[in-house]
Amino acid sequence: MQELMTYLPDFGEALLVTLGLSLTAALFGLVLGFWLNALRLAVPLFSGFYRLYIWLIRGTPFLAQLAVVYFGLPVLGLRLEAVEASILSLGLYSAAYFAELFRSAWASVPKGQIEAARVHGVSARQAFWHIQAPQAFAFALPLLGNQVMLTIKESAVTSIITVPELTMTAGRIVSTTFSYVVPYALLVLSYWLLTSLVAILAEYLGRRATRYLRG
Repeated sequence: MQELMTYLPDFGEALLVTLGLSLTAALFGLVLGFWLNALRLAVPLFSGFYRLYIWLIRGTPFLAQLAVVYFGLPVLGLRLEAVEASILSLGLYSAAYFAELFRSAWASVPKGQIEAARVHGVSARQAFWHIQAPQAFAFALPLLGNQVMLTIKESAVTSIITVPELTMTAGRIVSTTFSYVVPYALLVLSYWLLTSLVAILAEYLGRRATRYLRG
């Protein structure tokens, strides 16, 4: 118990770093993924870039993408701190997955609704925001929650570039104390806590969105 209490302050700080890093990157990825899908729908010529982006991001490991951003951008004169590079790379990485989730969510909306809306004089923009978007978001919410959880877990990779998040904190404690069980147990517990909170929130929002659409 004394060993546990000794490590808690360090893990508390690291948990806040992981939470801030992950949620900022997830929000960035969510917004970027939404607009990638929106541009794919609105601009036919954009679909080629969309497919290329998805293919490149989903076809390469996040560690390689992080290394390109952190070590490659300074060559071009853009130097980012470790946390900034982590947010940028993790956001770009998660955006590809969010975009595909939005693509499948938009495909789930019956085309007959859009055709009926156009017949009644509803513009494409109005149909997008008032007919497709609410239904697509309600459909996608559980999947979006899963992707946020995956983003939280992928943030562990940023320990490679010395971001003081949960995984790096656990490794630092192990290397200095040679105690393995308690630090790694706290590491597992911390990730479980974060992902469980996201899952509960996504489930709650999904129920609210479904009730709103039915109402």
